[in-house]
Amino acid sequence: MKVLQINSVSGFGSTGRIVTDLDTTLRAKGIESYIAYGREALAENDHTLRVGRKLDYIVHGGLTRLFDRHGLWGSGRATRKLIRRIREIDPDVIHLHNLHGYYLNVRVLFEYLREARKPVIWTLHDCWSFTGHCAHFSYAQCERWREGCHTCPQKRTYPASNLLDNSRRNYEKKKELFTGLENTVIVTPSQWLADLVAKSFLAKYPIKVINNGIDTEVFKPVDGEPARRKYGLGKSFVILGVASTWSERKGFSSFIELSKRIDDTCKIVLVGLSEKQMAKLPANVIGIRRTSDVNELAEVYSAADVFVNASVEETFGLVTAEALACGTPAIVFDSTPGTEIVMEGCGYVVRPDNIQGLVGCIEKVRAKGKSHYSESCRQRVEVNFRKSERFDAYVEVYRNLDEKERVRGLGT
Repeated sequence: MKVLQINSVSGFGSTGRIVTDLDTTLRAKGIESYIAYGREALAENDHTLRVGRKLDYIVHGGLTRLFDRHGLWGSGRATRKLIRRIREIDPDVIHLHNLHGYYLNVRVLFEYLREARKPVIWTLHDCWSFTGHCAHFSYAQCERWREGCHTCPQKRTYPASNLLDNSRRNYEKKKELFTGLENTVIVTPSQWLADLVAKSFLAKYPIKVINNGIDTEVFKPVDGEPARRKYGLGKSFVILGVASTWSERKGFSSFIELSKRIDDTCKIVLVGLSEKQMAKLPANVIGIRRTSDVNELAEVYSAADVFVNASVEETFGLVTAEALACGTPAIVFDSTPGTEIVMEGCGYVVRPDNIQGLVGCIEKVRAKGKSHYSESCRQRVEVNFRKSERFDAYVEVYRNLDEKERVRGLGT
């Protein structure tokens, strides 16, 4: 069997690591695996296909800023080149991930997919596939995606448009393109997202929940003292937050507010900040740049006393599960699928607007001590989110799709 994955990045961030981890799993099972990626890759080899170059991304970004046609205008030549490579590889299954990111033309891609009639599995890591513009709508409390987007309240958020609002047109075109496939399965990392998809135009396809998998051989309780020494944490009670990029939606302002309500014996550590954000941090908040070193991340998770995911827009919460795997209790907001990860005994759930409630939960962890939670945290991940079992579920979907296609081929 041959499997081709397509994602905006490879090896970086949560989706990029999922793609490369799945690639490793497939190869270990003797399945020929390829990755097509857009903007960044941790490593390249004969089985990685880069889609476009820097100039393509710049042009695509410029068109998006002006005309709000992200993924529909731009990257046509780069996508056609990718399709020529796909034809040469002739994969049995095509696995889509994030198609947005200024690197791919979905009109060109889906016209090929419809013509090729290849089995397709599409893992949704956000909501962009069924909206007219945005990747997330919880923060804006927008419900237009249910019937047809228009007058987008998030026109200036990613993928930002500074001029036109084409959300209605985008919605209709996506609906036409994305519902035109046959042997296709939608996968979501949480029941929360599956429930949203079931209310969208993608509901015509089978929807399967496969939680994101954690490498429990890497993310495990390790000695956190090296990280404490490196970042000058000493004996402080450490409150940790991790994100690929930080924004209001990811809870950056919540951590700044939290920094005003903790005493001098506590420190906040935020991983994934930009240089600009790091330059403006309060004295009791320590910033760390984005890292793709998973062993370094495991050390930081293990050094923390409590992990806080203050994001109000999650579709799973991979960093929350990684923290639990390292034996660190977590606190999440009740408006996200973090509630599917953090169960009794391994952390707490609070309302997103309740900073004082967040402080109260942190104090509970401090009073009981991290060790009170660690065993339950680790067990929660080992039983429910172990990478090998989650990826085995993907392999089963691949094989079912491939078998269905073969049977259909015999009948024609």
